[in-house]
Amino acid sequence: MTSETFPHPDLLAETPFIWRARRPAARRRLICFPHAGAGAGAYAEWAALLPPEIELAAVQLPGRQNRIAEDPLTDARPLIRLLSQALRPVLDGPYSFFGHSGGAVLAYEVARALAARGAAGPEHLFLSALPAPGTEGRVRQLRDLTDEELTAEVVRLGGIEPEIAEDEDIMDSLLPTLRADFEMWENHRVAPGPRLSCPVTVVCGTDDPRAPLDTLDGWRDHTDGEFRTRFFPGGHFYLLTDAAELVGHIGRTLLDPQAAQSAPRTASHLAGSRS
Repeated sequence: MTSETFPHPDLLAETPFIWRARRPAARRRLICFPHAGAGAGAYAEWAALLPPEIELAAVQLPGRQNRIAEDPLTDARPLIRLLSQALRPVLDGPYSFFGHSGGAVLAYEVARALAARGAAGPEHLFLSALPAPGTEGRVRQLRDLTDEELTAEVVRLGGIEPEIAEDEDIMDSLLPTLRADFEMWENHRVAPGPRLSCPVTVVCGTDDPRAPLDTLDGWRDHTDGEFRTRFFPGGHFYLLTDAAELVGHIGRTLLDPQAAQSAPRTASHLAGSRS
């Protein structure tokens, strides 16, 4: 989560919904969906971490950063339909999706919406820190917490630095969007439907209280493509601690899938090792 208002110099707004770090010679594109309360700028540093063959784009939703004056959405269904159209300018070649937490739900649902239209889908789908459908009840719901409780919980998870949480002006602007995002994703349920055909990789922190390890393998039932898991040290916001390791794994997976297969252990293996 971030209080950043303006685009990062390496990731510039091209349309209301798309920030992009242009690489004209890139062969592939990674499109990233931010977590609750965050904007496209959450991925700004990734542009320099990706291999030169991969261009970064990020989704910008209403109610944050350069769209702070707009009301955030609280219903996922119209957002999914809207994004499946609004992202067309960056779906003009081989692309993959990455989403973290609530952003992972959005990435998955947009991939399904594109498949339903008969459009070319992502080459690869990376789902970060997200329990599989049907296991949502294992995770504490946050949308009805008071402002003080919600702030304290997000600080505990590592999504907001304590000094930012103490700034009333920043929190007054952040909390409505944060609360709207939690309302949207905690009320959303993945409906039954056709499986995806692309490979799916679930990535997660080994100590994430919002994505217990034994809730992740269920994602393999949502694709006919290859399913993998990969785990990194840390909690729910493991990707903020060492983005280079995660982005490096994504780059290797997209450019050299065989080499990337050697690293992961399964969620059931890790969960069993702790029992």
